[in-house]
Amino acid sequence: MTILTKTSALKGGEFLIKETAAQDIFIPEQWNEEQLMIAQSCTDFLAQEVWTNLDKIDAQEEGLTIKLLDKAAALGLLGLNVPEEYGGFEKDFVTGMLATEKLGAGHSFAVSISAHTGIGTLPILYYGNEAQKKKYIPKLSSGEWKACYCLTEPSAGSDANSGKTKAVLSSDGKHYLLNGQKMWITNGGFADVFTVFAKIDNDENLSAFIVEKSFGGITLNPEEHKMGIKGSSTRQVFFNDCKVPVENLLSERQNGFKIAVNILNVGRVKLAAAAVGGSKKVSEKSVQYANERNQFGRPISKYGAIRYKLAEQVIRIYATESAVYRASQNIEDAINALAAGGMEKGKAVLKGVEQFAPEAAILKVAGSEMLDYVVDEGVQIYGGMGYSADAPMDRAYRDSRINRIFEGTNEINRMLIVDMLLKRAMKGELDLMGPAMKIAGELMSIPDFGGEDTALFSAEKKYLKNFKKAVLMVAGSAAQKLMMELAKEQEVLMNIADMLIDMYVSESVQLRVEKLVSMKGEENCKEQIDIMRVYINDAADRINKNGKEAINSFAQGDEQRMMLMGLKRFTKIEPFNAKDARRRVSAKLITENKYCY
Repeated sequence: MTILTKTSALKGGEFLIKETAAQDIFIPEQWNEEQLMIAQSCTDFLAQEVWTNLDKIDAQEEGLTIKLLDKAAALGLLGLNVPEEYGGFEKDFVTGMLATEKLGAGHSFAVSISAHTGIGTLPILYYGNEAQKKKYIPKLSSGEWKACYCLTEPSAGSDANSGKTKAVLSSDGKHYLLNGQKMWITNGGFADVFTVFAKIDNDENLSAFIVEKSFGGITLNPEEHKMGIKGSSTRQVFFNDCKVPVENLLSERQNGFKIAVNILNVGRVKLAAAAVGGSKKVSEKSVQYANERNQFGRPISKYGAIRYKLAEQVIRIYATESAVYRASQNIEDAINALAAGGMEKGKAVLKGVEQFAPEAAILKVAGSEMLDYVVDEGVQIYGGMGYSADAPMDRAYRDSRINRIFEGTNEINRMLIVDMLLKRAMKGELDLMGPAMKIAGELMSIPDFGGEDTALFSAEKKYLKNFKKAVLMVAGSAAQKLMMELAKEQEVLMNIADMLIDMYVSESVQLRVEKLVSMKGEENCKEQIDIMRVYINDAADRINKNGKEAINSFAQGDEQRMMLMGLKRFTKIEPFNAKDARRRVSAKLITENKYCY
């Protein structure tokens, strides 16, 4: 496999067929002073304005969320990634991700601010013409106007392009008359500006429109009653002959579906960052409660069963965080390269994120499911109090569940991961079949029993190479065997996607720890090494299970036996005492009485 350096920059999806040098990734231990100040501003804002008002926010106290958004705007939090010419601070992509992570601990308010700064603002920022950007972006970045995004309809969820909302040009040619129904519209109850997706006449594809509430013809249903994120405004929105000036068509006619897809890519990456922020807060509360709660004469943090839970929360958070910022820097590098080549900055951002769309889908699934695991264990650590609405885990548990549905369900995202990689391979943008065929040949050869390399990380690097071989073997064989039928075999696609997710996150945490050791020395990174080894140890078993299920779904006879033998070889790791590693991780956590990694 080729080892990539900054001079041969990684392209989206290439993580599967190429190695990355640890020194070339970004890790959270590298934040600079300005970035740490922005992060602290976000945390301070939550502590002062949000965490003290969670019950009032959940009760949707009249005007409270609007006031909080105004206060966030005064701190510059609504315009961090907005260019200075439109009233923003023009911070880079990775810095915006850090702010998203910190604000992700804000429960319902995190949803409100994310919807405004993300899907509410970005379509206009990235696809608007100059007049549209000058009119709307300064007011959105200052908080004067609040924004929402109207895509989903009762009969158009995952299949967004099947929406029935219509736009018809008026007889005088000055307006589009918009008619239709949208649902699950975050910030819908107080938004001033709506990005609305509709089909003009009988077009095959959606178009997008910038719609002001003042245009009229807009009515709202009452607030939805939701399982979680109760404090975020969620309404159905009806458009009844809403008159939209022709100059408010966003981008080109029938370009709406492309806008929706590209904005979703950004949203997926940011959702993963927010999940990391929320999970760190849950971890912190979990360890503090475990230290305070006494049973049988001592704190429950003294017991192995609780220590396992505390450590496993941290292991999954740390690994996911590693993947989030690895991909974020890859995206940043792609944006900068495109901009340096003469591409307009907004288009460069979209193109840079689009290049890493497979990684965005991986992060969305990994982040949302990591958060769900962490909050579930948080409830269990709290025991009976975990089930009480007077304790913090109740809200955390309910609020986390939406993330597996937001930005495309995890099932859709799993299928997208594989679909995008295979389509890039078919276009010649990604050489998957070459390495896959090489591995198929390797199955017929005698395994390499070369001498053992005792250097730090050598074993993990070998495991990761083999994980990639396992994925390529299964995915390549499935594509070759099933061909056009593969799209219908959703169970197989999800098996392959889960193998890819585990492989990507495993490699990300290994690269992070390797770089950290180069910065601080092995002696100062013992617990991080434990985290890495536990994660990779468990990932090997999951990759084996998913690979086995996939192989047994489409292969038979000698081919099946050969592939299962190969899978066993590619997921084999040396015996490892995960119990003691988790105990070392939890010991530091318990001593620090906070999330300290």
